[in-house]
Amino acid sequence: MAKPPVLTPRADDFPRWYQDLINKAELADNGPVRGTMVIRPYGYGLWERMQQEMDARIKEAGAQNAYFPLFIPQSYLTKEAEHVEGFAPELAVVTHAGGKELEEPVVVRPTSETIVNDYFSKWIQSYRDLPLLINQWANVVRWEMRPRVFLRTTEFLWQEGHTAHATYEDARDYAAHIHEKVYADFMVNVLGIDVVLGRKTPSERFAGAVNTLTLEAMMGDGKALQMGTSHELGQNFAKAFNTQYLSKEGRQELVWQTSWGSSTRMVGGLIMSHGDDSGLRVPPRLAPVQAVVLAIKGDDAVLAKVHEIGDRLKAAGVRVRVDDRTDVPFGRRAVDWELKGVPVRIEVGPRDLENGTAMLARRIPGGKEPVAIDALVRLLPAVLEEDQALLLTQSRERRESRTSEVSTIGEAAEAAVAGGWARIPWANLGEEGEAELAAHAVTVRCLVAEDGSVPGSDDAPGNVAVVARAY
Repeated sequence: MAKPPVLTPRADDFPRWYQDLINKAELADNGPVRGTMVIRPYGYGLWERMQQEMDARIKEAGAQNAYFPLFIPQSYLTKEAEHVEGFAPELAVVTHAGGKELEEPVVVRPTSETIVNDYFSKWIQSYRDLPLLINQWANVVRWEMRPRVFLRTTEFLWQEGHTAHATYEDARDYAAHIHEKVYADFMVNVLGIDVVLGRKTPSERFAGAVNTLTLEAMMGDGKALQMGTSHELGQNFAKAFNTQYLSKEGRQELVWQTSWGSSTRMVGGLIMSHGDDSGLRVPPRLAPVQAVVLAIKGDDAVLAKVHEIGDRLKAAGVRVRVDDRTDVPFGRRAVDWELKGVPVRIEVGPRDLENGTAMLARRIPGGKEPVAIDALVRLLPAVLEEDQALLLTQSRERRESRTSEVSTIGEAAEAAVAGGWARIPWANLGEEGEAELAAHAVTVRCLVAEDGSVPGSDDAPGNVAVVARAY
């Protein structure tokens, strides 16, 4: 009698496969309050690596890390009308604390534009204070009606950048820089996920922004996932909070602003983009553990050799783990590491020692082969880079093969409902067509120019709408 699969096959039930993988790979559990999650050590290790890679790019862009409070006076949100209207259904509000009713309710931050602007208005006096470039790593709360671990949770972790500039052009260019040089660079070159860079339509724009730039990725089931956004806020929040500076000419001027964020949703994107029926496949540049060295049996010589291999790989800069738990069956350990998506397994047993080899199992392309132990340090960096490139190629090929060029609203809806993306001229769709697609649970993920670049305006000639069903 055949053994049941460890995971529900993706082709049978993609959402169940996703949940199975999160559980079996020990990434996260549901929290005690609906919509919350407990991120387990291996899942948090993935997030930590994302933080490290993103943080380096954010600092390279000139931003400094700071921290703002979790609680925001409710009155702050009401200062920017579009902002409060956009977030009102998602707000968690505290009305009682310390055993009594609060004089003014406080909101658990859904995002921090309002409180940041309150302090920007104090910190910014002169053009010499600009640009002011701030980022924070924090948690936020948005009351989620249909939660799904990592993808949509009531509380999630993220980074949110907030900046103030002297001119519209400077703010616009900085939002675009974050979009391309921070987010896209990280997602393509570290996560190995092919993303489409585009501009949100007015109906999909961040509440209070004048423009939202987005990065959209196709998941394994053909749906889209918004991986990050960068917003031009114009002067909307500056007007609400009177955030001004004294210009070189001696005039009081309102600042121009941006905000931008990416979150633990990227962990969900990693799972759904690269996972297969055997579990995760983690890109080597991201992986907290790039290689695991497994002792097949508890032989003293084997144990000594796996630790030696581990030390040599670590010295060569490989993030390595030695698994010498020989009291746990080897097959179970191999399956566990496969579920967790560690790029390379190096398996060593008594027979391997006799031959001077180790079995090299590659998670991303699959397959295993014997390799001389003495060659591992030399071979492994190239293997990891090859497998990193393969994930990006597979991600790009999936998107390209499942994207249809269409000319009518009906064709666009049909392609998206069938589990793919569609590209349709924005002139053929427009806001009325966008509303018509919504009846099929299909949204315009972004607008792109004819050549695939990010358009400079919503109605630029030749704009193309990318439409899909989305998470």
